Amino acid sequence: MRSSGIVSFVFASLCLAGCSSTSGMDALDVQKPSNETTSSVVRPSAPIASAPVAKAGNARKPAMAAPAGEPVRPFGLAEEETVAFPAPDLPDNVDPPVEPVALVSPPKLLSRAAPAMLAGPVTRNGFRDAKPINFGRSSPRHLAVHGVDVSRWQGNVNWEKLRAQGANFAYIKATDGGDHLDPMFMKNWRGADAAGLKRGAYHFFYWCRVASEQADWFIRNVPKVDGALPPVIDVEWNGDSSCKRRPSREKVLEKMQVFMDKLERHYGQRPIIYTAPDFYRDNLQGAFPDYPFWLRAVAQHPSKVYPGRKWLFWQYSGSGLSHGVTGRIDLNVFHGDERQWRAWAGGGGRQMMADAD
Repeated sequence: MRSSGIVSFVFASLCLAGCSSTSGMDALDVQKPSNETTSSVVRPSAPIASAPVAKAGNARKPAMAAPAGEPVRPFGLAEEETVAFPAPDLPDNVDPPVEPVALVSPPKLLSRAAPAMLAGPVTRNGFRDAKPINFGRSSPRHLAVHGVDVSRWQGNVNWEKLRAQGANFAYIKATDGGDHLDPMFMKNWRGADAAGLKRGAYHFFYWCRVASEQADWFIRNVPKVDGALPPVIDVEWNGDSSCKRRPSREKVLEKMQVFMDKLERHYGQRPIIYTAPDFYRDNLQGAFPDYPFWLRAVAQHPSKVYPGRKWLFWQYSGSGLSHGVTGRIDLNVFHGDERQWRAWAGGGGRQMMADAD
C-alpha cells in the first residue's frame, strides 16, 4: 500500500507538471495579481471608459482553432455572429448615421517603401458572395476600397487574380498565442506585395498566454517593413481553443494594452483592434477610444452592431468568392473614399485626420 501511494504521488506530480508547461499558460494569474505592466508608450490621455459586462448569451463559435491540433474546419478571423447586441432602432429605409473615419494611426511615410507598399490606383470591387446580404443604402459596395484577410486555409492564393478582382489590401494571418506561426504567412506576405496589394499582419490573441510573450512572438516573425499596414490584434472568444479561459474585463484590457504597447514601440504604428460582437459587448464598449477598430458585422451595418464606435475597417462577409482562391474568403472595406485611402495608406494621415474631425 505504501509503494502504491508513492506511485500515485509521482504520477500526480507528473500530470501537474505537464499541465503547467502546456503552451506556457499563465495558469495562476487568476489567483494572484498580474505582473504584466503597460509600457511607457506615449498615447492620448483619454481615459478608458468603464462599461457593465453583459453575461454571455448565445456565443458564436469562432472559426479560429487551437494551434495544438488540426481544426475541424478552416479558420481565419471571427465567424458568423449570433449575439443579441443592444443598438438603436433604425427603420430599414433610414441610413445609419455617418461616423467620422477613425484614422488615429496612419502608417508612416517612409522614403524607401517597396512599390506595392505605396498607395496605388484603387481596383474596383468585383467580388461575389456565397451568402449575399442586402445592406440597403448602407451597403459596403458604396465604399471604394475593398480588401481581404487570409490564412493558411485559403491555400495557395493567386494574388494577381485577387488584385484584379478588387483586393486593394490584405491582412495576413501571422501568429497566434506564443508559439504558433501560420505556415503560409511568409508566402502570402511576399505574394501580396508582389501583386501590388497593401499588406498587414494579424495576431490571434490567446487568453492563456502572457501578453508580452505573445508580442515577442509576433515581433520575431513579422518583418518591420517600410509602408506596411499597422499590425492587428485579433481579440475574440474562441470556443474551439484548448484555452477556455474568459478573463475579467479588467484583465482583458490590461493584457491587450501590454501587447499593443510592445508592438507600437517596435513598429512605430498604433495597432488596430479586430473584434466581433460578443467579445466587444463583454469587454470593449467604451474602451480604447484612441485606437482604430476593425469590426466584424456580416448581417447589419457596424453602426447598428457597435453603436457609437468609430471604425477603420469593416469585415462585411465571411463567404466571399474570388478567382484568386479556392473556397470562401473574408471580405473587408476601408472606411473612406479613394483620396482618404491614398492619404492614409501612403502616409499622409495627419491631414486626413484633420479633415475627418
